[in-house]
Amino acid sequence: MELKSLDGEIIIEKAHPDDAEQIQNVFYKTWLATYPNSEAGVTVEDINELFKEKISAEGIQKSQKRIEEGLKLDNQKFVVAKINGKVVGVCLATTSDEINQLNAIYVLPEFQGRGIGYQLWNEVLNFFDTTKDTIVEVVTYNHPAIKFYNRLGFEDTGKRMVNEKFNLRSGTKFTEMEMEITKQIS
Repeated sequence: MELKSLDGEIIIEKAHPDDAEQIQNVFYKTWLATYPNSEAGVTVEDINELFKEKISAEGIQKSQKRIEEGLKLDNQKFVVAKINGKVVGVCLATTSDEINQLNAIYVLPEFQGRGIGYQLWNEVLNFFDTTKDTIVEVVTYNHPAIKFYNRLGFEDTGKRMVNEKFNLRSGTKFTEMEMEITKQIS
């Protein structure tokens, strides 16, 4: 894979409460670029409504508190990718007694295709228990993410589920697919 050049070094580090506003910005911008889909019935307005509270001052304070609390957890790793002090990517991973879960990898659209997602993934790999299966859930029509996860070694398990945690203004629900790495992670 050919990587486009970057203006500045990519630094991967733990997410800190001070990063909350920039983290929410990464989520918001990547959701706007990824999820509106006429066939699925997801609109730009749905995404704007979903993030209206999250990017408000009160929402940023809640995010800061969640990040601060997460730093104390042994079963969670939340990292950010920064270039020149700006958060351009985020990755959240959790573990349980049964599985490793890759909860999210998001990279700002203008920084995608430059290896940042791989660097975030590599940072959480050492956090996972290599004797457990690792799963990720991805929206079924998010083909670039599915392709990315395939390159990481994830395979479609065939399991589909409707994600109830994101209440879209239109009433549409995201259908997600489970992808899994069942071999030991190297």
